[in-house]
Amino acid sequence: TKTDAGVIERAYDDAEGVTAAFNLNLLARINRELGGDFDLGRFRHRALYDADEGRVEMHLESLEAQRVRVGDTVFDFAAGETIHTENSYKYAIDEFADLAGRAGYASERVWTDDATRFAIHALRVQ
Repeated sequence: TKTDAGVIERAYDDAEGVTAAFNLNLLARINRELGGDFDLGRFRHRALYDADEGRVEMHLESLEAQRVRVGDTVFDFAAGETIHTENSYKYAIDEFADLAGRAGYASERVWTDDATRFAIHALRVQ
């Protein structure tokens, strides 16, 4: 079974703000490493669970209309527009085993936590 969507969203948008800081760090790195001028205070972290795709999407949402430069390139953002920064897919154990099988791997062993919220799979080449 898959973990409840609410539990997943809270894990990717934690009350302590750890995941938000991690996601916003992308903009800080662009500023530092690529000559960007993002104002991190003008963006907010968003984590959304897409049940149809079985994934958590992480976004950085522009809080207002703004113009940002990265090197010689200019980007205009509308209020509410997002930068889609990450997909984190969630699989039930049998779904992952099937996916691995289609990629040429066989599941040797699976370890889970007590609540079966996460799993580690040992795979071998078929």
